[in-house]
Amino acid sequence: MMSAAPSEHPYAFIALYLAVAVAFPLALLFVCGLWARFFQPPKPNGVKNSVYECGLESAGPGQIQVKPHYYLYAILFLVFDVEVLFLLPFATVATGLSGGAVVVMLVFVLLLAEGLVWAWRRGHLEWR
Repeated sequence: MMSAAPSEHPYAFIALYLAVAVAFPLALLFVCGLWARFFQPPKPNGVKNSVYECGLESAGPGQIQVKPHYYLYAILFLVFDVEVLFLLPFATVATGLSGGAVVVMLVFVLLLAEGLVWAWRRGHLEWR
């Protein structure tokens, strides 16, 4: 008769691993908090509590207006940049593809081309 693993439950190791993975960072945070409280007491003063950015006094309003066109431009870049990741597996096995895979690849490329034409006609690819 063969004996079972050291634990009766098959997922005991995973539970132990998760418990250690959660407890270790929490213990480190606790030790850092104790260190900061007892060995590095706060010393607030006017200079430390002043508002600054990059070591300089703040000048002007804290909010700026950004044109939404820049966000659309960035999203379009991401869409057409990520298409390379989807086309790479097709390109590596292009000669051994079945007819259905070629059709799927062509549909994907045509949908991306349609999105590119749409963005081009609407003027979203023009940097203003």
